Amino acid sequence: MHLNRFGLMLFAGALTASTAHANDSTAQLATGGLIFVQNEDIEMRSEDLFISTQQVRVRYRFYNKAAKPLTFLVAFPMPEIRIEHQDQNISVPTEDPENILGFETKADGKPVATKVEQRVFATGLDRTQYLKGLGIPLAPHLASTNQALDKLPRDKWDDLIRIGLAEIEEYGTTEKMEKHLSARWGLQTTYYWDQTFPAQAEIVVEHQYTPSVGGSVGTMLGAPGQEKEPWFAAYKTKYCIDKDLLSSIDRAKKAAKTESTPFSEERVDYILRTGANWSGPIKEFRLVVDKGSPDSLISFCGDGVKKIGPTQFEMRKTDFSPDGNLSVLILKRMPKS
Repeated sequence: MHLNRFGLMLFAGALTASTAHANDSTAQLATGGLIFVQNEDIEMRSEDLFISTQQVRVRYRFYNKAAKPLTFLVAFPMPEIRIEHQDQNISVPTEDPENILGFETKADGKPVATKVEQRVFATGLDRTQYLKGLGIPLAPHLASTNQALDKLPRDKWDDLIRIGLAEIEEYGTTEKMEKHLSARWGLQTTYYWDQTFPAQAEIVVEHQYTPSVGGSVGTMLGAPGQEKEPWFAAYKTKYCIDKDLLSSIDRAKKAAKTESTPFSEERVDYILRTGANWSGPIKEFRLVVDKGSPDSLISFCGDGVKKIGPTQFEMRKTDFSPDGNLSVLILKRMPKS
């Protein structure tokens, strides 16, 4: 693994969808950590982050240096859902219109009751109340939303298209093609709550959710002449692709006696952006990434990464002030035909 600057997103920042280089790909939504209001009295003593394609878990230990309890707003922003064209394919792990990632949080082991705010944006304008007034669900990626749009009067179709909230798609059978109204807005969802930090004491805050996992049926890695292709340089930088990984791919191709690479791709993005919202750096930081299967290959950027099990890799840091993103590429071996 190569060194690449990255850090924990605990302050304001935009969440974006990441795209892949192959046409048969599903794009993943980048996710991050909790957002805390800035305060010099709150010290992050440790952060333990676990990332796999099945689950993301984070455990924070905070210490309040003040002589009195302090209460602050804590928020978890879901990645923005935005459908921009008919062929766009984004990985969304649940059908829940609000909790798209199955987010859960605890404080000192007790479940936290959260509130939710959802806002719809199109062409830079907030159109939340407009859609609510029409009785349209706010989740643009769900079939139920497009079905509700289809039922609107035709004059409303024109209005929605004009202000950038929808677009007409034509699909159906070879005998009969029909026009449908499809959502084209962005949905921003944030969970939030008030968190009290006891005076001169520690508190443990945990959260977990199912990540959005991008995927491709195959991979272009290992293809002849890949170094000359435009996508390769970006992949090499984003995932710290090295000679060891490419050699492992070549060995797998030879063992399978095939010219095509016998792996599919899984991709997880985690926004790791530091905000000045605690007192000093993270005193103890631990990252564990799990590739899922011993037969899979994995590549991500890190410093001092160690293998701690058949599928798990660990990085530890002290007095850590990270400032970037973490992108994980897993090459999953295809079953033999």
